[in-house]
Amino acid sequence: MHMYAQHFNLNILPFENVPDPLFFYDQGDHARIRKQISGSLQSGRGLIVVTGPIGSGKTTLSQMIKADFPENIKLIWMAEPPANSSDLYLFLAQELGLQPSSSEKTFVMRDIRNALLKINSEGKKCLIIIDESHLMSDDVINGVRLLNNLEEGSIKLIQLLLLGQEELLEMINRPTMEPFKQRIAALETLGRMNVEAVKRYISHRIKVAGGTPDLISDTGWEALSIAFHAGGTPRTINSLCDRSLSVAFEREKPAVDAHDVYEATQRLGLRTDVFHYIVSLKSQERKTQEMHAAAQQSAPAATSTETPPAKAPSSEAPPPEVPPPIREQQPVSPISRKTKQTVNAAINEAPDELRKRMEITESSYEDIANVIKTKYDQKSLKMPAVLLAASMLSLVASLVFFCHRTDSIGLIGCIMDLFSF
Repeated sequence: MHMYAQHFNLNILPFENVPDPLFFYDQGDHARIRKQISGSLQSGRGLIVVTGPIGSGKTTLSQMIKADFPENIKLIWMAEPPANSSDLYLFLAQELGLQPSSSEKTFVMRDIRNALLKINSEGKKCLIIIDESHLMSDDVINGVRLLNNLEEGSIKLIQLLLLGQEELLEMINRPTMEPFKQRIAALETLGRMNVEAVKRYISHRIKVAGGTPDLISDTGWEALSIAFHAGGTPRTINSLCDRSLSVAFEREKPAVDAHDVYEATQRLGLRTDVFHYIVSLKSQERKTQEMHAAAQQSAPAATSTETPPAKAPSSEAPPPEVPPPIREQQPVSPISRKTKQTVNAAINEAPDELRKRMEITESSYEDIANVIKTKYDQKSLKMPAVLLAASMLSLVASLVFFCHRTDSIGLIGCIMDLFSF
């Protein structure tokens, strides 16, 4: 047993990726399809097709079907389809304990039919399960169709369960596969689990393993929900939960949290949005710490403002008054800073009596700076005024010179002569 099982007080490992009927999640699509297949087998309907994404639990589902009929079913399991229909028939004959005298399909099918009739006469059924059926060639698909045609009256002599990925549906829906499609008694699809189903699935496996849901903290559950917000398959869920438990065990934690789930996604190479959730958690933790620190700082300040108890009169001299703390000032401009330095120097050089009368507050520095700035601005306006006056004088001199040269009569005549040019 893995060390983390002991660390978390689990009886067995809860998230191993093996088709174990003990952990079968008998809810949702799995429960519905299990019931559908069992009903079809009991009624002898024949061909059943189940499709679903990788790791959706198709193999585990087939194991449950086998467990549902432990005594009266002859189960023949194929991990993958054979290369052609001849190999399919020969494999089936060997599993039925036959030794065909010829490899010709006609004779092999005859022997298979006779063996199936004997099984049905004993009140039993024969079920052949072909996994990875999306890898079947057209020849094998046609061979499955011929096996499905073996009947005795209205009873199918053999039950066939095909398990495959979504590509199997594409094969079945081709126009050339219409004869095969028409013979399918039940066609089911295992979909991805939504977030709520993922939570129930994880809780179910932890419970079967002897644990409780608090094995995963609130942030851990939220991180898992984010990781599977678009849906999840049992295989992916098992892998992520198993790795998250391992990370929490390595860090000696009592439960899995969001940081463990994020680390597990990184080790598995899963692309999820858990990283953004981790960032938001750290931001919240930082704000909480800042608020806690501010509360601790304000507590001593509030205590110091309380009125101290009255003391008995004392003949001792009162202690010297402590000057109030200097409040933090806003940054001053270079002019006000220079002015402040000049005034401080003058105060330090002055006699004691004069220094007392020269005390200047911070607001006085601002006033001095404003006065200097005003005078500086006024001084900066003198040059434009001088230029304007010089221009006016030059204009008047030019006008007088023009009037003198044109012999105009009066100022008005001079101006009229000027505009007549």
